[in-house]
Amino acid sequence: MITGSLKSKIDKLWLEFWQGGITNPLTVIEQITFLMFSRMLDINETRDEKRAKRTKKEFTQRFSQDEQSIRWSNFRHIEDADALLKIVRDEVFPHFSRHAADTRFGDYMKDAQLMIQKPSLLMKAIHMINNLPLEQGDTKGDLYEYLLSKLTTAGINGQFRTPRHIIKMMVGLLDPEIDERIADPACGTAGFLISSLEYIMEKYSSEVGTIKDEVETDEGKVVQQTTYTGDLLEPEHWQHLRQSMFHGFDFDATMLRIAAMNLVMHGAEDPDIHYQDTLSQGFPEKFPNAAENAFDLVLANPPFKGMLDADDVDPAILRMVKTKKTELLFMALILRMLKLGGRSATIVPDGVLFGSSKAHQSLRKTLVDDNQLEGIISLPSGVFKPYAGVSTAIVIFTKGGQTDHVWFYDVENDGYSLDDKRDKIEQDDLPDVLAQWRARDKTVADTDKNDKTAKCFWVNADEIRGNKYDLSINRYKEVPYEEEAYDPPKEILGRLKALENEIITDLDELEGML
Repeated sequence: MITGSLKSKIDKLWLEFWQGGITNPLTVIEQITFLMFSRMLDINETRDEKRAKRTKKEFTQRFSQDEQSIRWSNFRHIEDADALLKIVRDEVFPHFSRHAADTRFGDYMKDAQLMIQKPSLLMKAIHMINNLPLEQGDTKGDLYEYLLSKLTTAGINGQFRTPRHIIKMMVGLLDPEIDERIADPACGTAGFLISSLEYIMEKYSSEVGTIKDEVETDEGKVVQQTTYTGDLLEPEHWQHLRQSMFHGFDFDATMLRIAAMNLVMHGAEDPDIHYQDTLSQGFPEKFPNAAENAFDLVLANPPFKGMLDADDVDPAILRMVKTKKTELLFMALILRMLKLGGRSATIVPDGVLFGSSKAHQSLRKTLVDDNQLEGIISLPSGVFKPYAGVSTAIVIFTKGGQTDHVWFYDVENDGYSLDDKRDKIEQDDLPDVLAQWRARDKTVADTDKNDKTAKCFWVNADEIRGNKYDLSINRYKEVPYEEEAYDPPKEILGRLKALENEIITDLDELEGML
């Protein structure tokens, strides 16, 4: 959990950029990410040097002997601001593209540019980033998440950042395995892919010990305690995780560069991240191995409320659902992208669950009759504030087969206040969602044990079909009836008369005082 002091450091860093004339939030995040990436390269190089010294094994160096001067630990000591700007702009940034030249990641680093023109701002930013605890994996993730939280407005197509705790729950629901391929067709900053990577690392690792290292910061030497884990992965699994497990697509180039650096910093050395509108006709042409029957898992929070011209949409998707609405088109796209037996957890606006148009009903019919619709998790409307107050739900399904029962859960609290402030609160249903999901028992679905007044319950697919495939939880959740007991009418009238007499008596006393 990020502390108040770390939040304060990020806030000060953000303010420095703002006062330095860089006010576009995406540009600020991109530039901070570049500098964090530069420091992470040096941290990882130092870590591998120490490991090689202990194990006597060679490793692939990130910096040649001629490039030692552009390592973070060296150039950050330069006290001449103009000289610092020159080396970062003319040597450090070009090194990014050279370092990743032989990887797909290189596509996003070849155009990397230092947008900081003020030498004093660059020096301040480097000193402030040097004091952030990037050596600590969990803290680094929290810091980056807090940085991304500065994006407080939705995009023009309705896209916005998905809260990290919601992402973690969704990944936990799907429980990814090490040999699976995972995709997000609208990946943004790669939150779902990062969380899946972290989940896999935790699932297939065991703690074996800690090593203490001295790390030099502007505040002096600090002892950092690093936990080393026992590796339960085979070499081929590592290669799969680093190069072919995670696949992301988006049509925002800045977001993709941030996503690529984010994945690399988390250990995916050559992430498969592409600039692509996955709904367009060009997607299956450029990526035939991704557009259909390609992935084991798809996690997504696709843009809401977008409207596309039918001429721009892949005809194969339109054959599944004839509409211009992006939320419906993305659901059809995800069905195409999944392998038979592949699983998905996708966030949709509530309108997808109960919309009465032919396109809405057709999509829901496909989910229920031609696939296994596993669950609907209703989220409270404040989950995506301050971006939007839209009501949403998580749809969980498996491609292929047929649905017999659907599991519903009504989330009332996600651990944060449901206003624009989103302050931490005690009430949190998300741990229970995971616990109930893992313990769900379909054998009770048609028995008296299936309590539809509870937070979670089963609904028979035939009942859903009878309601025009309506998947909104309020259609099926039962509100317990509590009979109210009232006094006899004569007693109520008697009390009203007595009260009225008291009022008249008081009015007579007031009149007598005049």
